[in-house]
Amino acid sequence: MLNFLGQALIYIVPFLLVLTLVVTVHELGHYWVARLFKVKIDRFAIGFGRAILRRTDKRGVEWRIGWMPLGGYVKFSGDLDASSVPDQAGLAELRQRVIAEQGPAAVRDYFHFKPVWQRALITAGGPFANFVLAIAIFTALFATLGDQIAPPRVAAVDAGSAAAAAGFQPGDMILEANGAPVRRGEDVIRVVTLNSATPVQFVVERAGQRVNLTATPVRTTTEDAISGTVRVGRIGLKMGYLAGDVRAIRYNPIEAVGAAVRQVGEVLSTTLSYLGRIFTGRESGALLNGPLGIAKAAGGITTQATAGEAPVGLKAANLGLMLIQFAAILSIGIGFINLMPIPVLDGGHLVFYAYEAVARKPVAARVQEAGYRVGLALLACLMLFATWNDLQKLNLFKFLGGLVS
Repeated sequence: MLNFLGQALIYIVPFLLVLTLVVTVHELGHYWVARLFKVKIDRFAIGFGRAILRRTDKRGVEWRIGWMPLGGYVKFSGDLDASSVPDQAGLAELRQRVIAEQGPAAVRDYFHFKPVWQRALITAGGPFANFVLAIAIFTALFATLGDQIAPPRVAAVDAGSAAAAAGFQPGDMILEANGAPVRRGEDVIRVVTLNSATPVQFVVERAGQRVNLTATPVRTTTEDAISGTVRVGRIGLKMGYLAGDVRAIRYNPIEAVGAAVRQVGEVLSTTLSYLGRIFTGRESGALLNGPLGIAKAAGGITTQATAGEAPVGLKAANLGLMLIQFAAILSIGIGFINLMPIPVLDGGHLVFYAYEAVARKPVAARVQEAGYRVGLALLACLMLFATWNDLQKLNLFKFLGGLVS
């Protein structure tokens, strides 16, 4: 029992800490842009359900923490439903009520009566804040720790593998993969993982000469300490590097920002590429994670960072560093997901505002209602698919099968 509780703490506590940070920053993005445009706000909440902490500030905003820390929201005055995009009839009713209760001057303080471009910026403020958080984290890491370039060398080639068929040899230094420079081994892994059954063009350095090689990754079941059991592309290379190949890079503050922006761009580009391959049937979607998968990754990071015989202080510092990097990646993911054009997400709101800007009137109530139903169904399907992936990666079905037999 104690072992179970210990494992639960390892997985749940880091997950909730990282998720709370990312969600809080997302909601603060909405909040501060709304404040910039003098929008009246009723509530800023982190977590759902009954409040365990609450405080009302001098502006009348209730700040609360709910007992279920799996999200958050900003409630603008006059919000009638989850859509925050009432139609013309709803706007007229709201306007009359505000005028009757507070006078005509109060109308301009309400989110729904702000110009459409301001509402769009407030809506985009959440995802934008997530990207800013990731850039800030990467900037701090690059500015303080710098970076290292260590193009990987081939340490071994699995017999009969795609790499062996392509002509890789021990000692080859990998310089490029699909036309992109290779800075470290992770670059090769990313390209290979996202190109199952698709030829990948490599450039290696061999005895001072550049050699072009082509290998086709084979989808293989692998076990990862952080992700669990997954089926991804592999070519059968074991990589390492020589001490003389490592080049340390120091960044000034401006260069660190540039490097951070490039890092965020690479993550977004990889995400878009992977999703594109899923929709075209070239990838299975096995790498999509739900809450269980994210918690598993957080627990894997915690276990990995605290392993070994290092002093407690060094382990704590290593854990903090790895979790803050994980927070940056998760923040990019949440910002990206929220920009998807699904009505219940920020991206769906932006689609409605785009229509309103062109048509000069809000989307009809029946269209909004249908859109939100479809959006909820899409999100539910996505969450079910991601959770199914998580359960398979955690080998839960195999575990349950063992209990039944």
